[in-house]
Amino acid sequence: MTKLITDVNNAVNGVVWGTFGIALLLLAGILMTVINRGFQFTHIALWLKKTIGAIFRDRHITAHTGKSSKSISQFQSLCTAMAATIGTGNLVGVASAIILGGPGAIFWMWVMALFGMMTNYSENVLGIFFRKRSESGEWRGGAMYYLKYGFGGYKGMKQVGAVLAVIFSAFCLLASFGIGNMSQVNSIAGNMESAFSIPSWVTGIVLALVACVVILGGLKRVANVAEKLVPFMALLYIVGALIVILVHAEAVPAVFKAIFRGAFAAKAAGGGIVGYGIKQAITMGFKRGAFSNEAGLGSSVMVHSSSNVKEPVQQGMWGIFEVFADTIIVCTLTALVVLSSGVVDLETGAVISKNDGAGLVGEAFSTVFGGVGAQFIAIAILLFAFSTVLGWSHYGATAWQYLFGEKTLLIYKAAFLVMIFFGCTMSLNLAWDLSDTFNGLMMIPNLIGVISLSPLIGRITKNYLDREILKKEVEPLVTAWKDDSI
Repeated sequence: MTKLITDVNNAVNGVVWGTFGIALLLLAGILMTVINRGFQFTHIALWLKKTIGAIFRDRHITAHTGKSSKSISQFQSLCTAMAATIGTGNLVGVASAIILGGPGAIFWMWVMALFGMMTNYSENVLGIFFRKRSESGEWRGGAMYYLKYGFGGYKGMKQVGAVLAVIFSAFCLLASFGIGNMSQVNSIAGNMESAFSIPSWVTGIVLALVACVVILGGLKRVANVAEKLVPFMALLYIVGALIVILVHAEAVPAVFKAIFRGAFAAKAAGGGIVGYGIKQAITMGFKRGAFSNEAGLGSSVMVHSSSNVKEPVQQGMWGIFEVFADTIIVCTLTALVVLSSGVVDLETGAVISKNDGAGLVGEAFSTVFGGVGAQFIAIAILLFAFSTVLGWSHYGATAWQYLFGEKTLLIYKAAFLVMIFFGCTMSLNLAWDLSDTFNGLMMIPNLIGVISLSPLIGRITKNYLDREILKKEVEPLVTAWKDDSI
């Protein structure tokens, strides 16, 4: 039975994360870029000013909402979304891309991220535009809402939209237990045992207890923890990575040369036995980019939709910044650390080390920090992976609430917490594969919604730019409903 499940899963996974799935993600990003006139490039000053720049000059960006309000601040929504996206993929995923696709894979990871910015932007615009208030007063939004009310609003598409919304929610719910929970905590337990000799069952109990305190407190408590944890863990890792890169600064020019040469060379990498071609570099770069920032999967929009923002485009710009920070900054730093530290032959692209994944990144850090390097990576994985668990707990809760209603939400949270303990102590090879598949399957209904509603996204963007940049007096397009206001 297990073999049958594995064979079916591999077949589905091959379609979802094979050429078709990657091409669909890329085409969606290109389409959103064209429809919005290259917004991520032509308005780079605007979205930087309205996101990271606004944190330091506009208190409304970071100000907490009142106790009676169920929404969260824009900064909290970003941190909670990044808690879920900045995970093991930023370390293990980047190392795997280099091992399998050579240094050139990093170039194609950048390409996927640049177009993925607009996919994430579009998801967030739709998320705010079609969100609804739940029974408890929380904002609920995501692909399930713009599939049902947006795509389903087209003539003859009402039932199709409703079915796609349920399918997306089901895949999201399953993925939350896999890629959003068990696979993450299993990585934490393995690294804590190898670096600090802490038994997996101890790690499982501690993580489950800490998660219980946070998750049972609802979205606002998750957001409160995320806004403190995410900046801390990101700055800790960035500082550590920059130190390694600065120590190996003389190798940085050769690193960029290897990345660009490997992206277009006939043989982009050398594995010691076989040279990988440009196709392998492109495939691994696109895959790692998609896995890392999750643009196009319809995940982070579920927390972005809970923001207290009114303008869809404003939250869309946070989506652009999310992909920028996750892939262009954090993943690039990991790549520079690995490639500049001598564990990869920059001329051939061959990995000299016998380590892979987190071990390869740990070895790269050890070239500067010695034995502490592996422990530093273990702590980084602990923070990155646990923050992913917190973020995905909200995604799964949103899907559960959509499918089964808000009154039964405690059942989901209890099951999620139990799986944290079992995830630390189980062998999860099959669970890893299944979670990747369910995560990828979210993409198909989500992109149907995004692509079909692309004309609306273009109108909302133009409306915002007309008002904000050109100062035209036009009626704002900020919500699909007349009875929902902040």
